[in-house]
Order: sequence, then C-alpha cells, then structure tokens
Amino acid sequence: QVQLVESGGGLVQPGGSLRLSCAVSTRFVSRYAWGWYRQAPGKQRELVAGITSGGVTNYADSVKGRFTISRDNVKNTVYLQMNSLKAEDTAVYYCNGYPTSIFGWGQGTQVTVSS
Repeated sequence: QVQLVESGGGLVQPGGSLRLSCAVSTRFVSRYAWGWYRQAPGKQRELVAGITSGGVTNYADSVKGRFTISRDNVKNTVYLQMNSLKAEDTAVYYCNGYPTSIFGWGQGTQVTVSS
C-alpha cells in the first residue's frame, strides 16, 4: 500500500514562494503519474498540477506560469515549487496519482498566503 506524506507548507506573504514535498513509500515513483491537489475551505478538492511518467507536465490555468511540478525518482519524492503566491492559493495541498487519485490521501500540508 502506497503512503503519501506531504510537507513544506506554511505561512507566506503574497508574492512569496514555497516548495512542497511529497514523500512516496514506493521505489516505483517513476512508473506512476503524479499530481498535486488542493482544497480550500468550503471548496472541493481540485487538481492544480500533474506530471506523467514520461515527464510531461500540466497545470490548472490558475497556477500556470507560477507553479512547477517535478519528481525525483531516486528520492521517491514529488515536488511542487510555488512562486508569486496569491491569497487565493491558500489551501491544504495533497499529492496523489494523476489524473485520478488512485492512492489513499495523505494528511496534506497547509499553505496560507496572507500579509
């Protein structure tokens, strides 16, 4: 059973940056496509970025040009670099399979963008 542990969230001012990490309990990270999702208070969980097993990336329009998803197959970790953060990026961020969440959800990591 694959377990996912997200980290790297925190409080950041508008315009700031954060890098999220997702530690995956499988050495077959390269075989799967991975996505980052987020859920803001009172809203449904949404997909914000995905990376295929071949390294092709896709982004929601709301984060395109600001977020970058990447993967380290040696460290079994998936990353989300977030730049130029906005208040509307505030949410709990999760990683999972892409484009569908085929694994159980981790605890997520809270990102709060506020001055």
